[in-house]
Amino acid sequence: MLATTPELRSRMMQFPSQDGTTVKAYMSRPAAPGRYPGVIVTMEGMGLVEHTKDLARRFAAEGYLAIAPDLYTREGTPDVNDMQQVLKTLFAAPDAQAMADLDGAAVYLKGQPHCNGKVGIIGFCSGGRYTLMMACKSKNISAAVDSAGGHIIQDEHTPLRPVSPIDMIRTLSCPLLALFGEEDQNPTPAHAARLKQELDKYGKTYELKMYPNAGHAFFADYRPSYRAAPAQDMWHRVLVFYEKYLKA
Repeated sequence: MLATTPELRSRMMQFPSQDGTTVKAYMSRPAAPGRYPGVIVTMEGMGLVEHTKDLARRFAAEGYLAIAPDLYTREGTPDVNDMQQVLKTLFAAPDAQAMADLDGAAVYLKGQPHCNGKVGIIGFCSGGRYTLMMACKSKNISAAVDSAGGHIIQDEHTPLRPVSPIDMIRTLSCPLLALFGEEDQNPTPAHAARLKQELDKYGKTYELKMYPNAGHAFFADYRPSYRAAPAQDMWHRVLVFYEKYLKA
């Protein structure tokens, strides 16, 4: 169904993953003709919730082609009120599958006639982890924003999660904006410090901000973890960052 406003065109749609699967997604774009950068809005572990769709619309209102892939297209959306089900669904999805879906989204955006050829990606919590990985694996990303990406340093490796994101920084191929909360337990401030160490080690282009009085999912305005002041500052930083690397 197409949601039409004078400013935006928003709808549920589908695109091909790099592994051949047809992936469901929510897309929002400016209604006015023009050439716009793309932004992939990577959902958190709860799934493709209304907050994620709203964020896609917010990016579209700022002049971006925004797509939010449903990374649970195969598994089905878990009950957001059942954290055991959420975690079970999240950890059942292979990293390689998420990378294929997100890279498929990037290729889809680049193929749109109203795309300027640049695509950014942003992710929160588990989506922040995927965002960091995509920035290290794909050449289709021009700027990446990792907000509180958890499990960037893994205690153990599994067939579904064979590599820690922290061990992929050497191949980071675009500027990174990393945003963390001091009260977060995953990633902890120590994890953020280790990320900074790796970024410096390999001479990467990045910006890193640690927010006091903020914990995990401080940007999620539908969860008790939401913190208005850090969230508002983050949104401003993201827009400035994307303006520099996607619209310039």
